[in-house]
Amino acid sequence: QVRIVESGGGLVQPGGSLTLSCAASGFTLDYHAIGWFRQAPGKEREWVSCISSSGRSTNYADSVKGRFTGSRDNAKNMAFLQMNSLKPEDTAVYYCAAPLSLNCPEDIHEYDYWGQGTQVTVSS
Repeated sequence: QVRIVESGGGLVQPGGSLTLSCAASGFTLDYHAIGWFRQAPGKEREWVSCISSSGRSTNYADSVKGRFTGSRDNAKNMAFLQMNSLKPEDTAVYYCAAPLSLNCPEDIHEYDYWGQGTQVTVSS
């Protein structure tokens, strides 16, 4: 059974840091890029970052570039999103997703496996 589970969310003050984890089971992450998305209340789900299957290529939304860093450990079948200098506007449910491809898709609809999300709240 294919499953993705995110963890590591929580409440953090502005300027703080969090690291989200994405654990996959039922399939091997080696053959899949990993994308991170987020959805704030009343807003559409938006793409945040993607890392290729090898980890050699990582892309970021302009809103998080320079603050967020994606990584992966294929041996552990896991991916991570290090979030620094967090802002209140980063508050959202964060999702990990995997497409059926080695490289990062451009379309959200190309992501086939999704986790249930983890809440990140940035507030003083």
